[in-house]
Amino acid sequence: MRIPRLRRDEPVVQGGGGGGGGGQPVVVVNRGRSFTPFLAGVLLVIVFLFLLGWVKDLLPGWGNPFTERTIDRSRPAVLKAVSNLGEYHAASGHFQVVVDVEKDTRFVPSFLKGERDLFVAVGSVDSVVDFDQVDDGDVTVSGDRRRATIRLPHARFDDVDVDPAKSYVYDRDRGLLDRVGAVFGKDANNDRKLYVLSETKLRKAAGDHSGLLRRAETNTRLMLQGMLRSLGFTTVTVEFGPPET
Repeated sequence: MRIPRLRRDEPVVQGGGGGGGGGQPVVVVNRGRSFTPFLAGVLLVIVFLFLLGWVKDLLPGWGNPFTERTIDRSRPAVLKAVSNLGEYHAASGHFQVVVDVEKDTRFVPSFLKGERDLFVAVGSVDSVVDFDQVDDGDVTVSGDRRRATIRLPHARFDDVDVDPAKSYVYDRDRGLLDRVGAVFGKDANNDRKLYVLSETKLRKAAGDHSGLLRRAETNTRLMLQGMLRSLGFTTVTVEFGPPET
C-alpha cells in the first residue's frame, strides 16, 4: 500500500484510541519553521547600534579602542653636522683684466734696454663660507625642534684661478738687450710674474663693487633654509658674523 505524501501545512488525521471505531479523530498540524527569533535578533542588533552611536555623541573623545595609529619617533637631524659641509662655494665670478707692466732703466734709451707687456688675464674667483668655523654655540634649536638659528662667518674670497687657455700676451715691446735675454729663457720668467700680478688684479676686480660676497651669503642662507625645512623645521634664521680681517 502506498503512503501518500503530505504538504508541510496539511493536517494529519489519526484514529482515536482503543480498538473500536467510535473514537474521535485526532488532528495533528505540521507547521513550518518560524522566522520570529531571526527577526527579533535583527531588531536587537539595530537597537544596539543605535545606542552605540548615541553614546559616542555624548562622549566625543571616546572612539574605537582598536583604532590603529602611527607615531613618528624619528629624531630630527643634528644641526651641528653643518660643519661637515666644510668650505661651501656659494658663488663664483668670472673676470677679465688687462695687466700693463713697463720696466725701464735710468739713463738708458728704451730701444736699448726696456720692456712693456700688455697681458689680458681671464679668470674666476669663488666666494666661500667656511662651515669649519661653526662652534656648538653657533647653533640654537628650540625645544619643539621647529625653530633654528645658525650663526656663520662672513663669506670670503677663495684662491683666484687664472685660465691659461684664455689669457694671453696682447703686446710686448722690448729693447735690444732684452731681446737677446729672451733667447736664454727670460720670457718664461716674465710670464710667471704676469700671472702672479694677474691674480692680484682679478681679486681686486672681484672685490670692487661686484657684490660677489653678498651673493654668496644669500645663496648660503637659501641653501640652509631649504635643507632644514625639508627636515621639519618651520623657521630657520641664518646670521653672519663680523667680516674677516
